[in-house]
Amino acid sequence: MSDLGSEEQDEAGEGEAGVGEYDGDRNAEGERHGYGKARLPNGDTYEGEYERGLRSGRGTYRFKSGALYTGNYLQNKKHGKGIFFYPDGSKYSGDWVDDQRQGHGEYMYANGDTYTGEWFNHKRHGHGVYVYKDSGSKYVGRWVNGIQEGPAEIIHLNHRFIGRFFNGKPLGRGKYVFDFGCEQHGEYIQLEQEKGEEEEEEEVPLPVEPTWKAIEITKLTPWTPKDEKPPSPREASLEAAAAVETGEEEMPPVEVTEEPAEGGDVEPSAHEPSEGLSPAGDAGEEGEGRREEEANEVREDQETTDLGG
Repeated sequence: MSDLGSEEQDEAGEGEAGVGEYDGDRNAEGERHGYGKARLPNGDTYEGEYERGLRSGRGTYRFKSGALYTGNYLQNKKHGKGIFFYPDGSKYSGDWVDDQRQGHGEYMYANGDTYTGEWFNHKRHGHGVYVYKDSGSKYVGRWVNGIQEGPAEIIHLNHRFIGRFFNGKPLGRGKYVFDFGCEQHGEYIQLEQEKGEEEEEEEVPLPVEPTWKAIEITKLTPWTPKDEKPPSPREASLEAAAAVETGEEEMPPVEVTEEPAEGGDVEPSAHEPSEGLSPAGDAGEEGEGRREEEANEVREDQETTDLGG
């Protein structure tokens, strides 16, 4: 969902000329100063505090479009704490700096989604939580210039994904954690789009969705993603090609539709050693055979000595 609103840019400037109708306090120079009400030429209205002709302090600005801002101002710009109500029903409540959403704030979108976290230069930036109303899922993690990027966790109804995001998509190592007590470890691989013979070199390839490659299923572990650099599409392609050459089969993501019966066992991973194939066990059997051979040789030597005597 977009959280860019045009109304913030459209507040009429009153300035020293004192345009529009005004009813309120003034200073010795005749400037709007103190508390007052103004009706601007574009139809907007403002009621609140002024300082030397400019909106400064606490005030409420009503747009003719139906939008409304109530909060702090500094020299005609939203600055400090404030709430902005948009015409489509969405709302932002939080910090403002120089007319921009910046600091910590909560944005409730028209479709019911919400974002609570850090902002910079009017965009989601830093750590934040985005809740999707329809599914109930939520993204908890880092944002960069309005895009999901960095260590994060997506929490669903009966499972969650922990990993890293790059340019709004999961990429690199991660794991799915299921409520019934197991995890699926793997990685999201960004493959390069194959070019057709007739495609020109100058054409920009369309983005390809990252593919989940499962590695193993384990019990719950304390692994968490680090802020590591995700593999490049070329590196990921080479890894995938190597896996195909070695005959490694790619496992699909686990989908949980209903909880297993109590006491149900999770199948062991293909990477776990099977019972009875321990190298230590083979060495023990070899040693026992060698000891039996030595005992037989001693027995034969003893019999030969007895016969010779």
